[in-house]
Amino acid sequence: MRRILILGGTAWLGRATAAAAVASGADVVCLARGEAGSVAPGARLVRADRRSPHAYDALDGEWDDVVELSWDPGFVASGLDALADRAAHWTLVSSVSVYARSDVPFADENAELVEPDDLSQYPDAKVHAERLTSARLGERALLARAGLIVGPGDPTDRFGYWPARFARGGRVLTPETNGRFVQGIDVDDLAAWIERAGRRGVSGPINAVGEEYPMAAVLAAAKDASGEDGEMVPLDDPTLEAGGVQHWMGPRSLPLWLPSAARGFSRRSDAAFVASEGRRRPLSETMRRTLDDERTRGLDRPRLAGLTPAEEAEVLAGSTRP
Repeated sequence: MRRILILGGTAWLGRATAAAAVASGADVVCLARGEAGSVAPGARLVRADRRSPHAYDALDGEWDDVVELSWDPGFVASGLDALADRAAHWTLVSSVSVYARSDVPFADENAELVEPDDLSQYPDAKVHAERLTSARLGERALLARAGLIVGPGDPTDRFGYWPARFARGGRVLTPETNGRFVQGIDVDDLAAWIERAGRRGVSGPINAVGEEYPMAAVLAAAKDASGEDGEMVPLDDPTLEAGGVQHWMGPRSLPLWLPSAARGFSRRSDAAFVASEGRRRPLSETMRRTLDDERTRGLDRPRLAGLTPAEEAEVLAGSTRP
């Protein structure tokens, strides 16, 4: 039986990866504090604080794959020190944020990376983690550069904002979508690929990204999933920016809306991912799954990304649109 160790495994992608590994018939262990949630059914939790020098003491034997989710430099280094020599394969979940430029569509894994000058910054820390992992594991290491992850359970509220917003009905404020794209990968599709890639010994850097869709198609899919007939009210960038609306994520934002200079961020090359047996479900299915989850969590709940109803009304009222 394959033995898979997930460093983390109780939060969103980690838990989905554990579930995929269990479904494949593997013996799955998750090393975590256990504060972010429970492990997937069939997986075993080893409680540990990775800040402790004894964090890995309870882990014995060899591992067919170790999946590292953290970007914390100390955690990455200590995990490698404790386990690299006992791992047949190592998967570092990295990010497309490692790339120095976001303005070039269809850039592949050979694109220039940021220099890791400030390890308190996410892109720098991920590049640092990649270099540590590659230096220690060589051809046994997969650097899974994940793009936008979407689907049920998303803690960022980026993707789910849109089907939830359409489901509430009424006039829906959107950015202008011409020339804009979205490249989200369903969390369960990414998790299934991580399990398969580890089993097959896939190595090197790979952009683990979703299919590229025009933003207009993503908004249309969100509207279709909701079953509501709300009117979309697109505003141009200067109007949104004058109204204090932020790009991409976070409070007072329109999620997935990127500035023109970053439009290549959602158009990364997926050729290596597809070649390594990356599979992605239809957008409509992910949207339905996401909306079901949003309804369960509450359409009107406070969110980490998007506009509140009051903020949306304020921006619409301040625009020149009737």
